[in-house]
Amino acid sequence: MTGRLTAPPRPRRGGGLTHQGLVYSSSQEFLATTVPFCREGLEQRDAVLAVTTPANIDLLRQALGDASGQVELIDAGEWYRAPGRTLGAYHRYVDQRTGTGRHQRVRVIGEPVWHGRDTLETTEWTRYESAINVALAHCPAWIICPYDTRALPESIVADARRTHPHLAVAASARPSDSYADPAATDNGWHRPLAPVAGEGEGAFMHFGADLSAVRSTVAETAAEMGLSADGTQRLVFAVNEVATNAVQHGGGTGHIAVHRAGRRIVCDVTSTGRNKTDWYLGHLPPDPQQQRGHGMWVVRQLCDLLEVHTGQDSTTVRLHVSLA
Repeated sequence: MTGRLTAPPRPRRGGGLTHQGLVYSSSQEFLATTVPFCREGLEQRDAVLAVTTPANIDLLRQALGDASGQVELIDAGEWYRAPGRTLGAYHRYVDQRTGTGRHQRVRVIGEPVWHGRDTLETTEWTRYESAINVALAHCPAWIICPYDTRALPESIVADARRTHPHLAVAASARPSDSYADPAATDNGWHRPLAPVAGEGEGAFMHFGADLSAVRSTVAETAAEMGLSADGTQRLVFAVNEVATNAVQHGGGTGHIAVHRAGRRIVCDVTSTGRNKTDWYLGHLPPDPQQQRGHGMWVVRQLCDLLEVHTGQDSTTVRLHVSLA
């Protein structure tokens, strides 16, 4: 790829995803890309959504004038809460706007929230930005993700160049020389799970076909560790789904380990047998016409974070549910 400026890739009406990163260092640079993007979308009768900071929402309102009433403006802090649920929200937005024939395409300004994230959250939100390229690949959507260099560490800005195939520059775009295809074999997104620094006494047990003891153990342990009733219910459902997949599609047996780690309850579900799994398992929405295959997508919606690692003889799915 070259760094040459080109016309931004424009998907065919109703075509697949265009995913661009916008690295900006001033309000003027932000508006130089986002305002023409919104105005052109409205002229073409695209649905236009802007999920960004309150300050940038005010900038867009002022710059767009009366046209801002036709753009859905949402505070990013309300939208970017958990990677799986955020991706689910974008899928619903696209389906609702394009599935009824109201619009052929949607345009999204989606500015992730990075402030206040710990190391694991930052890593998983970065992987979320990469997973968008496969999860929304066939959606009629054009997404621009802004990154403010005045507020973000250089490491996050550098990752924006890895997660977006193209970088938006005013009314043009260029390919990103650093882009790492999430579906490629050697892309840097695969990584081993870090050891969990558990606090207090956790729980560990083996399981087979009967998962009743798994459900009761997870429920009792999570509640004792301070997880809310709602959080415990979500965790039990998620663990049961992952363990069921392990029994049906793995080696038929496995084990769980439940710990409290800081402000999260963490549960590892490890299945035996060689069962190659993509790191973005659960990010791709299931076909609504199929009766099976919805499980891991649902698990992503239930958990605050989800990690997957496949070893030589086992696969571990790590589920995180926040205490607060």
